Amino acid sequence: MRPNNVKAMWKQGKPVAVGWVSSADTYVAEVMANAGFDALVLDMQHGMGIGPDRAATWLQAVSTTQTVPMVRVPWNEPVFIQWVLDAGAYGVIVPLVNNREEAAKAAGACRYPPLGYRSMGPNRARLYAGADYAQHANQEIACLVMVEDLRTVDQIDELAKAPGIDGFYIGPSDLALSMGLPAGAYRQDERHAAACRRVVDAAKAHGLVAGVHCGGAEEAVQRFSQGFKFCPIGSDVGMIAAGAAAALQTVRKAFPP
Repeated sequence: MRPNNVKAMWKQGKPVAVGWVSSADTYVAEVMANAGFDALVLDMQHGMGIGPDRAATWLQAVSTTQTVPMVRVPWNEPVFIQWVLDAGAYGVIVPLVNNREEAAKAAGACRYPPLGYRSMGPNRARLYAGADYAQHANQEIACLVMVEDLRTVDQIDELAKAPGIDGFYIGPSDLALSMGLPAGAYRQDERHAAACRRVVDAAKAHGLVAGVHCGGAEEAVQRFSQGFKFCPIGSDVGMIAAGAAAALQTVRKAFPP
């Protein structure tokens, strides 16, 4: 089976530079993948109208490169996880996980028996990963469960004991809302920072990894220095918007409207 370079980097203690993708456009996918990200994550939860059909073609586009294709599924339901894994995703981020039982449900959907309850049928995955996919998928597929609520942070050590998960992925805005903070005003809040540290510490203590959603490369560098191992350094939509705004500003400065 084709090795999962993301999991290999985690084993070496290296941070993974992630590109976040909110559009399933295959041309954008190819451009992002050829930029050299360690991994790309397709956001089916909050991306722009992304269902299983569009996700499957996106996975095919990314798979023309060495970039590891991953997906944030829209809900903690096995059917979504099965769709994207069978289509060739090498990892999933699962939202709406609030306790150990829900974490185990997410992980079980990623693992074949006896480690989980994933149904056998890796239609496209075997073409991307190799004919021996079924023999090695349990070890190579990554499963990160999201931490989005302060109550989840309070039981993070129990969550870490869920069999089959590889780590946590913090949704900082939802975490902020659960603490009574505005979604975009958490970066200077010490309670929020302390909660994030608890997640990183728990991950390290249990041999797992922690990731966190970031607003850009500078924040990702800061988070990597804090011990996080999986952070988006930019998104397709953000990069397009920033590039367009910068180009327009250059022209407007020289020739005001």
